[in-house]
Amino acid sequence: MEQADPNLTETDIPDDLICPADDIIDRRALRIALTDLITSDHQAPRSQIVALLKEALVTGRARIAEAFAKSPFEATPTTRAYAYLTDAVVIEVYHLATTLLHPVGNPTEAERLALIAVGGSGRGEMAPHSDVDLLFLAPYKVTPWAESAIESMLYILWDLKLKVGHASRTVKECIRLAREDYTIRTSLVEERYLTGDRALAAELTTKLRSDLFAGTVPDFIEAKLEERAERHRKQGGQRYMVEPNVKEGKGGLRDLQSLYWIGKYVHGVKDASELVKHRVFTQAEYEEFKDAHEFLWAVRCHLHLITGRAADQLTFDLQVEVAARMHYADDTGRRAVEHFMQDYFRHATDVGELTRIFLTAQEDAHLKSEPMLQRLFTRRKTAKPPYAIKQNRLTVDKPATFLKDPLNLLRIFEEALRTGTLLHPDAMRLIKANLDLIDDDVRASKEAQRIFLDTLLKHGNPERGLRRMNELGVLAAFIPEFEPIVAMMQFNMYHHYTVDEHTIQTISHLAQIERAELDDELPVSAEILKNGINRKVLYVALLLHDIGKGRDEDHSILGARIARKVAPRLGLNKKECETVEWLVRYHLFMSDMAQKRDIADPRTVRGFANAVKSVDRLNLLCVLTVCDIRGVGPGTWNNWKAVLIRALYRQTKFALENGMEALNREERGVEARRNLRAALNAQTQAGWSEKDIRAELGRHYAPYWQGLHVTAHVDFANLLHGIGTDEVRIELTPDDDRDATRVCFAMADHPGIFSRMCGALSLVGANVVDARTFTSKDGFATAAFWVQDADGSPYDEARLPRLRQMIEKTLQGDIVARDKLADKDKMKKREKAFRVPTHITFDNEGSEIYTIIEVDTRDRPGLLHDLTRTLANMNIYIASAVIATYGEQVVDTFYVKDMFGLKFHAESKQKTIERKLREAITQGVERARA
Repeated sequence: MEQADPNLTETDIPDDLICPADDIIDRRALRIALTDLITSDHQAPRSQIVALLKEALVTGRARIAEAFAKSPFEATPTTRAYAYLTDAVVIEVYHLATTLLHPVGNPTEAERLALIAVGGSGRGEMAPHSDVDLLFLAPYKVTPWAESAIESMLYILWDLKLKVGHASRTVKECIRLAREDYTIRTSLVEERYLTGDRALAAELTTKLRSDLFAGTVPDFIEAKLEERAERHRKQGGQRYMVEPNVKEGKGGLRDLQSLYWIGKYVHGVKDASELVKHRVFTQAEYEEFKDAHEFLWAVRCHLHLITGRAADQLTFDLQVEVAARMHYADDTGRRAVEHFMQDYFRHATDVGELTRIFLTAQEDAHLKSEPMLQRLFTRRKTAKPPYAIKQNRLTVDKPATFLKDPLNLLRIFEEALRTGTLLHPDAMRLIKANLDLIDDDVRASKEAQRIFLDTLLKHGNPERGLRRMNELGVLAAFIPEFEPIVAMMQFNMYHHYTVDEHTIQTISHLAQIERAELDDELPVSAEILKNGINRKVLYVALLLHDIGKGRDEDHSILGARIARKVAPRLGLNKKECETVEWLVRYHLFMSDMAQKRDIADPRTVRGFANAVKSVDRLNLLCVLTVCDIRGVGPGTWNNWKAVLIRALYRQTKFALENGMEALNREERGVEARRNLRAALNAQTQAGWSEKDIRAELGRHYAPYWQGLHVTAHVDFANLLHGIGTDEVRIELTPDDDRDATRVCFAMADHPGIFSRMCGALSLVGANVVDARTFTSKDGFATAAFWVQDADGSPYDEARLPRLRQMIEKTLQGDIVARDKLADKDKMKKREKAFRVPTHITFDNEGSEIYTIIEVDTRDRPGLLHDLTRTLANMNIYIASAVIATYGEQVVDTFYVKDMFGLKFHAESKQKTIERKLREAITQGVERARA
């Protein structure tokens, strides 16, 4: 977007901006106003100069923003408009500084100066708050006059609050420094003359190409490849991170800019469209480039306008606002923001493919070949016809022959896995351009089914083949039902990836278990696979388990219906299809039972075992559940979930193999008492006599003996030993097996005590993940809480004393939890955009003794305290609480009974409890949002 020297002829005014150039800034009027100001008062304060320029900037930005709001996808005209406005102001400041503030009557050869835009400014595309990158170019030295003019100019630009990156150099210095520093070199690739000595600017352009670019193409490409890899590593290495960086992230603007830099460096292009004539891109690929460029720049501009700063991270709260500005709308089953982010990730995928094609082509043409010794001693991979190996990547030898058999569009992925090679961009182009060959006949082909299943089952790393098939559109072509979940974002804080990437991640985890890479971490799953399992069923079930997402129906139910159609098309027999359908329908069942129910209650395990029916299904569901949780994202799987899943698996397997009557409360109680007696006998030095032991074994009701490990029974025995009715005793124990700290309380029982314990723990920032409370026959409350810190980890030993002190003060009434929690119970800004509807259910069948109240709602620090206080105020006894957190969503499950020890069967009573709980939740949310 070249500007002539400021004589301001009509040809200098572009006509491709988001609104007319004269509406953005009246350059002639601004020039006259500045000239008049200086002419009338040579000592005019800088503030007056800045005020004139500031008014022009503010007015221009407002008009661009207004026009962009009406056409929110028109990014190129918008970025050019911001660049035009910035150019105009910078040129006027240059003119002011060099002719009015520091005039020189008869300039010498040395007093020539050119102003060059570099970096993003040089490309002529700027977001509302982009930096301004300037080069002040001198012929062979920067004279005192030039220094004074540059200094005055910079002070004015800084006063305008522009973020200016600047350098003052000679042509010779530019070449020398660019040779040493790739950052400088990259910025000079995009140099663009603004104003000043045009001949001097032209000399720089010529010298850069002849003295630097021409002989260093391989070095530059290699440096850009390394820089790209490092940038992606810092951004998380994933194109599908749910809060992506629009500029620096994988598939973002910086990747597109890298293509432009290299294209200009190698071919001297001034626009990406010229890459077509250089045969770097096909016309269709250039159209993809242009669409992605337009979309990503539009998103970046909206981000800047919303935040009022140079923000490039698309955080959850900003995603909602950008989606609204770009006129996305909610529809059945999905929010506007989810549609917007699906478009974002699809463009990011396109950028990834284009970058791979472009960089490999440049690598082939320009990068140095590998050393002779390496070529001699490296075993060359070979490929079967119609394939070939090119640049150590798999490609197609004869495209016409390849395309005669549409099944080759599937075979090539299996061949890549067999040969251990990546696909060459030439092959990717060929596949992408011929997806229409994958039709119903191909999908029904037995050979196609075999090829696809072999890709999953035979080569040990199915995730690589699946990911490439997905990115090239082959997976959606072969399984059209998969297409809606491609790049589909789930707008919550729990899922780290898009639905399709999550699916591939789950399959990756299964492959890792099969490769025996996770034996120590996942002993149960590893053992199940080693003992033999229907791998075909398991892999297909994982591939289809979330295929029903994004519709206005339970995705498990819809997914099962889809699986009923897809599984036979993949070559599974009738029994295998039924099992896949069942696994998809109930893929959340084991996770829900383990995390949302008290698995110490025999009825929980019996109900689960009755639903699963066989050990074979239990094995399949267990492995699928583990892979599904691990595939959510880093850190989602932890020891706490592992302990719950293993316990449920082992108890259910025991019941299925030995009969449901084997889950006997009384037998488990006898064993627990036996274990405690043995432990206390070993503590005789602590004052445990036989009489004391018998008293301890007799003071508790049956549920106490089933819900706790012997180590907790020992802790409680010691806490209760000689306790007074006015005492509060606490024991804090790191429970490394569960990634939590166990907090045991013992005190005289009274109404609301469970709620006060919850409040005390909330006050110290402890997240409760599980809780059990029991009342002894002699009137003492014994409660065990498992807590984690804000990072989901157990508390360090060093932090336990403060934790104990705060808990004691709260329980003794020195601190009122409800008052103190008001300050802590605040919702973070980025989390306010999430919608979590509240669901409250009552279950009188899931437990023999208790009514189970399940509260599914929005998580926040004081929620558990609010809920338990509400139940306590209604004289409801809480026996245990199971807490399952999924990002911003939490499911709190309470095992309760009334003051007479009865369940809540009456519908009227249930409605009253629900109303009170909803009121507590609503009031808490209002407090948190305030």
